[in-house]
Amino acid sequence: MHDEFKMSEYHNWGMQRIGWNRRLFSSTRGRILALLRTEHRTVSDLAAALQLTDNAVRAHLLSLERDGLVQQHGIRSGTRKPHAVYKLSDDAEHVFPKAYGLLLAHLVNAIGTRLTARALRATMYEVGRDVAEDHVAQFRGKNRHGRIKAALDVLNDLGGSAKFEEKNGKQFIYGRDGCPLAAVTTSHPEGCLIVESLLSRIMAVRVKKCCECGHAPRCCFELGH
Repeated sequence: MHDEFKMSEYHNWGMQRIGWNRRLFSSTRGRILALLRTEHRTVSDLAAALQLTDNAVRAHLLSLERDGLVQQHGIRSGTRKPHAVYKLSDDAEHVFPKAYGLLLAHLVNAIGTRLTARALRATMYEVGRDVAEDHVAQFRGKNRHGRIKAALDVLNDLGGSAKFEEKNGKQFIYGRDGCPLAAVTTSHPEGCLIVESLLSRIMAVRVKKCCECGHAPRCCFELGH
């Protein structure tokens, strides 16, 4: 009953998000977000793409900044003066519709009701290894640097936006713009094990997840030595 409640709750939340997303992406603000998702842009870039005045774009950007969806990202030199460059914030990716999300969440929920917790974890690991094997040509025979690059490429191909960082002698791969498995990890944190297993296979070392799950998930994986 508890699992059914969680899925019902997630379903209602998902349906509300779908309606909200549709309204957002039919608006000028939504079009700005879609443009910034493809590349960082200046006010002039956005104004030209949307056929709006610079002042109109600035007003929309100010609103998006207040909502935590857009932020400034450096300066681009211009013929007369420098121009601020804008990008999506780290929290913006969740607003983009992912049609597969709700179906995937239901699938994992159905599997989870038929398996023990240990068997479900093993299944997630197996999925990750299978996905890695589909991309074996990208990392086979490569050194650690090459495998890190391959891992980032694979995660980006799967719909994420990953980056690599070193901190205090440790190496991490972070999901930069949301989690491609957010629909699953909201109700089943075990979904992170898919990526943990995928990265372990690509890197040929033990990779440990350090993710934050929930409605605003943040992916984090520590690479072993």
